[in-house]
Amino acid sequence: MATDEKKYWLGFNRVKGIGPAKLQAILGYFGSAEKAWQASPEQLEAIGVDVRTIQSFVETRNTADLDQWFAQTIDSNITILTWDSADYPDLLRQIAAPPPVLYVRGQLEPVDQWAVAVVGTRRLSAYGKVITREIVSGLVTNGITIVSGMARGIDAIAHRTALELNGRTIGVLGSGIDELYPPEHKKLAEQICDGQGAIISEYSLGTPPESRNFPARNRVISGLSLGVVVVEAGERSGALITSRFAVEQDREVFAIPGNINSPVSLGTNRLIQEGAKLVTGIDDILDELNLRMVAEQTELLTAVPDSAEEAALLAQLSTSPIHIDELCRLSGLSSAIVGGTLTLMELKGMVQQVGGMNYVRIREAGPEYDTGA
Repeated sequence: MATDEKKYWLGFNRVKGIGPAKLQAILGYFGSAEKAWQASPEQLEAIGVDVRTIQSFVETRNTADLDQWFAQTIDSNITILTWDSADYPDLLRQIAAPPPVLYVRGQLEPVDQWAVAVVGTRRLSAYGKVITREIVSGLVTNGITIVSGMARGIDAIAHRTALELNGRTIGVLGSGIDELYPPEHKKLAEQICDGQGAIISEYSLGTPPESRNFPARNRVISGLSLGVVVVEAGERSGALITSRFAVEQDREVFAIPGNINSPVSLGTNRLIQEGAKLVTGIDDILDELNLRMVAEQTELLTAVPDSAEEAALLAQLSTSPIHIDELCRLSGLSSAIVGGTLTLMELKGMVQQVGGMNYVRIREAGPEYDTGA
């Protein structure tokens, strides 16, 4: 995506009242963020945008310095991902109302599609600390990325354990990346971003860690994950919000049973009563999510395309189905070349036809094909 287009996404991300659903409708009508940013109030009203939101949009547009916002983001070593970005996380893209913009410090990798969230209370017990380390150790040993919320307590133990074992971990914030909360986790964030994962947020730079942001943050934690493990949680723990989002997103919920007299086990024990999968060991998670072959699948992610044609098609393919005609258009290759190349790639296990001449990628390309140029 062109830099000029991304800055308009940043603009919309700062307009109060324009969430994912409204933005999707606006972009669907105008065709691009740039054209939508230039829309008149009358045009927005005609497609059903309410008056209050239109006023907020006009005020933001009149005072916005999109170039400055974009430069500030890039200067802060932050990558901007939008719905239009090819490397927007596939799992997150599948949820209802995914964040239109993600601010990423560090690096998201293809292996992060095999991720499990580990969350829980800030007021953990000694038992909770031991179990968190045990569960995270088992997941990391099996090549699974750990997702959590960078909070004190269970979240911090989960992130740190992954780092200690040279695993990957993703921290999701309820503030702008430059407003890290809690502030004492600055070093932890730096360690994560130094080659072992990423810190991400859907909030613009400068957004403070307000309490209203954290429920939305929790939907991103579960959205990035195949399942959510709740280690310890009181009756009002934010981890329970994450588990509810996981259910809505058709993700698995796991809970660690605890002492029935312990306040920090009330939430997890209730989750088990309500149908969450009781965890007695790492095998319960690996078997339920079918994650025993992650190491082998991860090796396939380093496959190198054998030709320029394969590289061109892999650049357009993802886990979302795409029709062969669209691949021809996007790659600029003839239908005969695309058809023949896809047949070879399917034999190699690189792509799969999922019906109706639609294809999905089932493993990522490694280093770009060297054309010799």
